[in-house]
Amino acid sequence: MHTDRERCVRAVRSKDARFDGWFFTAVLTTRIYCRSSCPVVPPKTENMTFYPSAAACQQAGFRACKRCRPDTSPGSPEWNRRADLVARAMRLIADGVVDRDGVPGLAARLGYSTRQVERQLLAELGAGPLALARAQRAQTARLLIETTTLPMAEIAFAAGFSSIRTFNDTVREVYALAPSELRARLPKKSAPAAATPGTLTLRLPFRTPLNPDNLFGHLAATAVPGVEEWRDGAYRRTLRLPYGHGIVTLAPEPDHIACRLTLGDLRDLTVAISRCRRMLDLDADPVAIDDQLRTDPLLAPLVDKAPGRRVPRTVDEAEFAVRAVLGQQVSTAAARTHAARLVTAHGDPVDDPEGGLTHVFPTPEALAAVDPDSLAMPRTRRTTFTTLVGQLADGSIHLGPESDWPETRARLLALPGFGPWTVDVIAMRALGDPDAFLPTDLGIRRAAKELGLPSTPAALTARAAAWRPWRAYAVQYLWATDNHPINFLPV
Repeated sequence: MHTDRERCVRAVRSKDARFDGWFFTAVLTTRIYCRSSCPVVPPKTENMTFYPSAAACQQAGFRACKRCRPDTSPGSPEWNRRADLVARAMRLIADGVVDRDGVPGLAARLGYSTRQVERQLLAELGAGPLALARAQRAQTARLLIETTTLPMAEIAFAAGFSSIRTFNDTVREVYALAPSELRARLPKKSAPAAATPGTLTLRLPFRTPLNPDNLFGHLAATAVPGVEEWRDGAYRRTLRLPYGHGIVTLAPEPDHIACRLTLGDLRDLTVAISRCRRMLDLDADPVAIDDQLRTDPLLAPLVDKAPGRRVPRTVDEAEFAVRAVLGQQVSTAAARTHAARLVTAHGDPVDDPEGGLTHVFPTPEALAAVDPDSLAMPRTRRTTFTTLVGQLADGSIHLGPESDWPETRARLLALPGFGPWTVDVIAMRALGDPDAFLPTDLGIRRAAKELGLPSTPAALTARAAAWRPWRAYAVQYLWATDNHPINFLPV
């Protein structure tokens, strides 16, 4: 979008928050960059230039605006809508791969050469993977500076910097303030208070509107005991992260998601935030999605009644695939029971003094070692389960932010017991494909019949072509016509 100058200027002049994260406005006279909704008086048109990423602004010598804080805007919805190389690379960078494995590790995960990855990122985003990861580290550092009482040296390494000097130089360059000055600017009442070690409280921004009913309702209704729970108006779950385990508490607020993270290792902060945002689909553009779905006169009343529905996703793609198999042809309650047994027997224990979480979901390697005869399920589903966890464990199938959606679908369909419904629900909720569709789902067919839509899978798929590329969101609106607990925010 940053190349459409006229459109960008209109967004800046109208202070349209919908475009926060889509592009960044750099001001040539002040050498700062802002989000589109910056509250200050817009600069003259001739003094504006536009960039597709904060990293590109920083590379061009601009510093972040202290007023609108562009580093805290929602991420671009492009990276969750697309499945090309650039989008997959951006999802991996958000997941901290460059910080852990470097650019060669990023390229290896994508199956391309380092040169190809750098060239395509530079062409579209104006910055390479190192610059993009550096911008993310700066944002994490600022978050830790402003929300914790940690010493600066600990913040530097927790944010992913290799040295304190690099940390100081980067923060000063990006924010035009030293780390200590950033902390000193906090109002006294907002100064970070002493808290439980490893625990942080933060706000996750999103584009409005956001309807929390089906989002949190789905997560709570399908929660696996010991791994997830709904407590005191918030969804809580355990996290398996690169450097350790964590627990997150997420509660919907009118203009943000309240997030409380307890981490065994603060180096996991960036990854934990990225995975929580992805699970709650917070980088979606609900206005664009709903506008497209409203073009169907039979869907329009559902959208108008409760706009801003998101697709409830996952923090662990392999975990969701296993749970999808456990849920084949059984009730939600039975699927939770099966999963809870596996968690108790094979999950890693965690300590949760604030609630009832007990384990992290088992790894594919742990599940691959399970005796099939101990599984309380039909023989054919045992075969499906053992084949899936075996291939996840040995790397034959990899589910992650970098997954190529068509290729992964084909690999899953080749497994015994995997039909279109199982593959599409994994594509929708684990891989994040916004166009995944479930025409054979009983709830979808029932809703279609009630609304006057075609009820046979083939005819419904043909009608749904007009909803592309947002059919996964249409699924949420169709499911919402049912009186199932997944559609209601728990009390």
